[in-house]
Amino acid sequence: MTHQLTIEPIGDAIDVAEGQTILDACLRSGIYLPHACGHGLCGTCKTQVTDGEIDHGEASAFALMDFERDDGYVLACTATLMSDVTIEADVEEDPDARRIPVSDFEGEVVGLDDLTHDVKGVRLALNGESIDFQAGQYVMAKLPGVEGARAFSIANAPSDASHVELQVRRVPGGAGTGYVHEKLRLGERVRFSGPYGRFVVRKSRGGPLIFLAGGTGVSSPRAMILDLLEEGYAEPITLVHGVRTQADLYGREDFEALAKKHPNFRYVPSLSNEPESSAWAGERGFVHDVAKRLYGGVFEGLTAYLCGPPPMIEACIGALMQGRLFEKHIFTEKFFTAQDAGSKPKSPLFKRL
Repeated sequence: MTHQLTIEPIGDAIDVAEGQTILDACLRSGIYLPHACGHGLCGTCKTQVTDGEIDHGEASAFALMDFERDDGYVLACTATLMSDVTIEADVEEDPDARRIPVSDFEGEVVGLDDLTHDVKGVRLALNGESIDFQAGQYVMAKLPGVEGARAFSIANAPSDASHVELQVRRVPGGAGTGYVHEKLRLGERVRFSGPYGRFVVRKSRGGPLIFLAGGTGVSSPRAMILDLLEEGYAEPITLVHGVRTQADLYGREDFEALAKKHPNFRYVPSLSNEPESSAWAGERGFVHDVAKRLYGGVFEGLTAYLCGPPPMIEACIGALMQGRLFEKHIFTEKFFTAQDAGSKPKSPLFKRL
């Protein structure tokens, strides 16, 4: 049984299957609703129902207060329809974000590489299918014996639409990353859905770009930079990739080759915990400190893309804004788990950050 969902103010009407959440139905119709955790804990996807009946599902009482429920608000990631429903949603129009419906795929593992001691490179072949996505987006993978789907950034450029490349860091005690590192084998088939997210390059803005990445947060910037250079983007592009030690650094040869081929691309690896006695002659320190040194603390005129651990992102936002770069020119990608999604409230000062 299906019900109809009408999304205002855009006026689109879509069919929603029984048990399907409002968020999933919208994303699979190419309609982007702001969201983050996907578990009913953070409140990012809060939406108002103006007509019809819904089931709140497992919405947290902290993310959705009783008085908000009384006023018709729901969390789109947990709410399901009990009748035809109309919602008033914060549908963000973005000229650079394409409307791509989320779809289901099955990929064959054709590549498994140990990029570092705790990062595994995974290459999936779609075998006759292709995936339409924008550089910077991610997929949700379903792994055998692991409850729930796991989010992984797509590390390859959209021009290679018959493959999906992932860079997976092993998280201690993590069921999903543990499976990838211990059990995933060549020839195995992995089911996933995508693309998700709006962490995409705002190409219409033009101008110089800076990418600040920590650890495997470099996956999305890698795809974005490959895409930009393939298209002949001529403005200056800088990537600062921060890791702890040389043992944690990967992709260096590829990025250095790109920098040699494209004079407008600058690659700056930085190590925050490398022994002073080592032969490392490159940058040392945290990503935001390196960025301040490279630009003399002034970032005005840039567009910044940040991807990595939350503490790194917060430090980079502070440095960029102190250096005269405002919120509308800073874009971030953060992944949340059910464990940490509600651990820190969203700042009321900023709409996106």
